Amino acid sequence: MARERIVTSSQIDPEEDKVQLTLRPKYLKEYIGQKELRGKIKVALDAAKGRGEAAEHTLLYGPPGLGKTTLAHIIANEMGTKIYATSGPALQRTGDLMGILTNLKEGDILFIDEIHRLSATIEEFMYPAIEDFKVDFIVDKGAFAKVVNVPLKHFTLVGATTRAGMLSAPLRDRFGLYYHLDFYPAEELKEIVFRSAKLLEVNIEAEAAEIIAGRSRGTPRIANRLLRRVRDYAEVKGDGIISTQIAQKALDAEGIDCLGLDELDRKLLKVIINYYNGGPVGIEALAATLNEEIDTLVDMVEPYMLKIGFVKRTRRGRVASPEAAKHLGIKNQRIDRQENLF
Repeated sequence: MARERIVTSSQIDPEEDKVQLTLRPKYLKEYIGQKELRGKIKVALDAAKGRGEAAEHTLLYGPPGLGKTTLAHIIANEMGTKIYATSGPALQRTGDLMGILTNLKEGDILFIDEIHRLSATIEEFMYPAIEDFKVDFIVDKGAFAKVVNVPLKHFTLVGATTRAGMLSAPLRDRFGLYYHLDFYPAEELKEIVFRSAKLLEVNIEAEAAEIIAGRSRGTPRIANRLLRRVRDYAEVKGDGIISTQIAQKALDAEGIDCLGLDELDRKLLKVIINYYNGGPVGIEALAATLNEEIDTLVDMVEPYMLKIGFVKRTRRGRVASPEAAKHLGIKNQRIDRQENLF
């Protein structure tokens, strides 16, 4: 069963989305981290503006919570155009997409989150819109059906996905720019925490910001979420100032350890180490043992475990690393012998 997790970057409710919106940088100069990516985007946008053209179609891919939506809005702001945001699952009928496309002005941004979840029908309908800036719309049915060719203004499609491999080759090939977002180092997350604390009008000590950054799993969205939880704790249990002690106590109370692991993360590792003797074990067996959905483990738990080297995928299944056992204080001779796998 899926559960609410404070360290899950893919879960975000409407109320939290409003808060995140106020913390988002609006321009590239305000954006922290992803330095190489920022440089590439700046060159591409400056070149497009210099030619008086719309920016090239852009695909942003990487784990959730790293700033793909933020970058889409930044591209619109940098180009001085409007952005229309939707998502793959929301586009069910060609008529819905037609209404969006015909309302786009020259240079506007169409942002499609979870673009890998577009239906085949919608995807094929978009091909001429992306390539030739026109769409063929069928009016009426049967013997009275006719195709109406509708020209579109030159717009920019920005797609975001956590699973670039699930995009069809024809759709992927129609993007001119591809940018991968990776997890953030703690130093950059610390900067983000300071910036967000300033916008939230919260006083925070430098070491407290380091603690929050270190437990944010390399993800700005989680860093901002933890900051707000610690702020609440500071207001109720302290004087409103986020000190080192307050940050430590607040995050300990949430069950988030020094590496950003929560109860589900530790439970996954313990099952691999204790129940399956360190692995390998298939993801289906893990999901059944933990009573969790496979997608929950693959999308919400595994990416960070793989990033920090606590879990490794092999042909035979998942294997826990010696570092994972040490972190949990578990002795397992078989895992120690598997050290050459990591």
